[in-house]
Amino acid sequence: MTDPRPTIALTMGDVAGIGPELIADLLCNPVTEDLCRAVVFGHPEILERALIRRGAVRSIAVTMKTSELAQIAEPIVCLKCGPEDASKVEPGIVDASAGQGAHDYLIAAIDATMAGHVDGIVTAPLNKAALHSAGIDYPGHTEILADRCGVSDYAMMLYLPPGSIVRGEYGLGVAHVTLHTSIRSVPDLITTEGVFEKIALMDDFLRRVGHPHPKIGVAALNPHAGEEGLFGDEERRLIAPAVQQQTAAGIDVAGPIPADALMRRAAAGDFDGVVAMYHDQGHIALKLLGYDHAVNITLGLPIVRTSPSHGTAYDIAWQGRADATGMRSALEMCCRLIPETSSSRQGSDTQND
Repeated sequence: MTDPRPTIALTMGDVAGIGPELIADLLCNPVTEDLCRAVVFGHPEILERALIRRGAVRSIAVTMKTSELAQIAEPIVCLKCGPEDASKVEPGIVDASAGQGAHDYLIAAIDATMAGHVDGIVTAPLNKAALHSAGIDYPGHTEILADRCGVSDYAMMLYLPPGSIVRGEYGLGVAHVTLHTSIRSVPDLITTEGVFEKIALMDDFLRRVGHPHPKIGVAALNPHAGEEGLFGDEERRLIAPAVQQQTAAGIDVAGPIPADALMRRAAAGDFDGVVAMYHDQGHIALKLLGYDHAVNITLGLPIVRTSPSHGTAYDIAWQGRADATGMRSALEMCCRLIPETSSSRQGSDTQND
């Protein structure tokens, strides 16, 4: 009988950080087994050490072929990939092997998902300096995912599920027009087309989680929304035209609105989604609202990918202090977003290793 649960790839991320501990916590939580069939993408020796640190002695089924995953019955499965010397990485330091591993685990998980062997991906945090020390010229997960999936219209979104933190019935999402870049470069990277695309991606996501008529607020770039051009003209020159075009297309969107006022209104339930102009404009506000519960979701991909909103936490790595709340929220959200007709639950016979 076909397993009705989705199969989720858990990528280890940077193994010098808290990623393996977060994964071990998920695997030891009985709720995880109810939600999904988890497959760890990484190094089995590292996974074993993380489980032991968690106080669990479990057997690990290891394979190097994604086509074999459907035939493995053991509850803990590791798809071995990445550099062998990642198992020798010291905790809490930038290491090229850890950066290479984080990249390789992600690539293997993307390919497995695109081939139909798994249904979605939850990524543990990676370290951007470690990526670069390995010669990998990407600023983070989002850009690697977009490139490997062959998409150009995508967005990073932080999402707070509905609950006591935000008043909106469908939670609150914040998508970003620009991503991992310097503040100095942001004004030159904002385009009307980019703002237009992010509004559309946000509207599509909110409808996927059940909202029949989402309301979206678009942040201004400058203080006071430029104050009629006194503090900058990006609002009227670049942002407002995108809002007007999407309004004409039938999307309920308002803006540009000063960011300080917009985020307060969004938390109160006036908006279900926010389009921010740059990374910290959206991240700081949403993390202040619900750091432990915020989920990072990549919009615009042909696959589902989520992650916790925090980083590798080198300062507490491998000390038994990591909090897996964000990782659990990411797993729950990943399972929620996967369509019921997902290929691996239909017994896909694709053989792409």
